[in-house]
Amino acid sequence: MARAGRLGERRNNPSGAVQSVDRAVSVLEILARRGEAGVTEIADELGVHRSTAFRLLGVLENRGLVAQAGDRGKYHLGAGVLRLAGAAAVRLDVSQEAVPVCRDLADELGETVNAAVPDEDAAVNIMQARGTAAVTAQDWLGRRTALHATSSGKVFLAHMTPARREEQLARPLRRFTEHTVTDPSVLRSELERVPELGYAATREELELGLVAVAAPVRSHDGTVIAAISVSGPVFRMTPDRIPALGARTAAAAEELSRRMGYGF
Repeated sequence: MARAGRLGERRNNPSGAVQSVDRAVSVLEILARRGEAGVTEIADELGVHRSTAFRLLGVLENRGLVAQAGDRGKYHLGAGVLRLAGAAAVRLDVSQEAVPVCRDLADELGETVNAAVPDEDAAVNIMQARGTAAVTAQDWLGRRTALHATSSGKVFLAHMTPARREEQLARPLRRFTEHTVTDPSVLRSELERVPELGYAATREELELGLVAVAAPVRSHDGTVIAAISVSGPVFRMTPDRIPALGARTAAAAEELSRRMGYGF
């Protein structure tokens, strides 16, 4: 119990839900350090009743973050931790490898180039490069954007499993501008063409005056893990330019895919 007291004293004695989160993280830290531990051992380190430790382990086990080691009553980190760690590693790798690809594309086209990754029901921009013609001060880095109203988001929707895509389209589709596609059937038809074209496009669907094209980035196994997009003003990114911009963006995305191990 002595160690439990020290561990508890290092915390700021949070209460309620925050305290539960703090304790759950502590359980993961204990298992990461020990390799495996029983309910009593964990309760002692946390300085809580055995029943409290058991409830925490139950929640973590339900989410796949911990698992029991056979019939010995010991717990160890579960596969869910690996899933989360793997997702974080992919983001870091994509972000790093995307830097030279996005910068070269931005320099060539003069427009703003972003790399984005899917995050549940949104696309998250993790890298941005501005070209010489990009006069806007808009910063998309770290921003979560709607899947149905962005070019990167449409790439992710187009390459989801049919069941996952239908789950997304069944949700209310928010209208950002008068051009936002909010009819699932219309969006469905558009998404069907994305794999064949090799890119997706939006025209003033998220913001008035903004046009964008995006292409998929694949991991070593062919899974779409990111997208590269090029965005610019409507007066420069005219409809007649979209096919060429889409093709060039797709080529950049293929280069980043190779850097991520695809095609080897």
